[in-house]
Amino acid sequence: MTPATAETIAAGARALAAGQLVAFPTETVYGLGADALNPDAVARIFEAKGRPSHHPLIVHVSSLAAARALAADWPESAERLARKFWPGPLTLLVRRAGMVPDAVTGGQDTVGLRWPSHPTAQRLLEAFSLMGSGAVAAPSANRFGGVSPSLASHVQQSLGPWLTEGDLILDDGPCGVGIESTILDCTVTPARLLRPGGLSREKIEAEVALAVPTAPREVSTLPRVSGSLASHYAPRTPLLLMPADQIQAYVDESLKQSPQRKLLCWVRQLFPLHDPRVSSVLMPRSPDAVAHQLYARLHEWDSQGFDQLVIEEPPASVEWEAIRDRLVRAASGDGASRTPGTPAPLR
Repeated sequence: MTPATAETIAAGARALAAGQLVAFPTETVYGLGADALNPDAVARIFEAKGRPSHHPLIVHVSSLAAARALAADWPESAERLARKFWPGPLTLLVRRAGMVPDAVTGGQDTVGLRWPSHPTAQRLLEAFSLMGSGAVAAPSANRFGGVSPSLASHVQQSLGPWLTEGDLILDDGPCGVGIESTILDCTVTPARLLRPGGLSREKIEAEVALAVPTAPREVSTLPRVSGSLASHYAPRTPLLLMPADQIQAYVDESLKQSPQRKLLCWVRQLFPLHDPRVSSVLMPRSPDAVAHQLYARLHEWDSQGFDQLVIEEPPASVEWEAIRDRLVRAASGDGASRTPGTPAPLR
């Protein structure tokens, strides 16, 4: 890992121009970047992450003009949203220009574009614009399907063995938002929310109309965007979502059946605990605060030897939509086919 300074950011731009990988912070999570117009460099992202090649990548740019240049069509909704919310945690899906390679889009005719607001990301993109394409394909900088990184140390732990001598990890501390960008499909009218994220539905709907949701999540075998699989963002430790009023009974029964189990409960209101096998942590009341902590907490708890993470379901309101999305997908990560509130198999 390398502290992000003017010199190391310039070195990162040179590395991108040379076809190397550069992990860098954004306001959402750390991304694993490569020159988006260099198919060989993009292929290294998939190799390092263990990511299926048909999963499209988000392309990060340094300006609205740079985004337009990568689009075959730039709808009015994209223009309005970009002018209002860029730079920021919003990805716009548009028809791709011919210069965008299949390696980035998974062979599809659309591309997700984002102008991040993090100062280090902006400086890196601006520097790369002076010596290369200026377009950086960058999914989250972790092995595929796992917990996204909100710290540079998470990147090192997850991807260190797959990075080569010329690759860089730029360290600029924790990410401010903490979960991935919101993704909107601007190829349809009205625009459609494909992934909730760092920009709320409420703010978007104040600017443009959104299509009425037809399903809670996309489970296509050919995903149009990142993070749309049923199982994603998953820690190694099995994670269970439960309503608050069921947690105590579940913990008691779990320990009765398996006395050696060690559990972690993340709840909105602490309940009395008199058992050293159970740790209880108070969940923040605001969704923004939970988003900021979420991935760092999961990484931390993954290293502490718990047998199961029991997390209280967040409220079923639009403010908590992105948090619920991440936790539901994370709860599917141990292979159990279950919905929130259904206990995982004891193990």
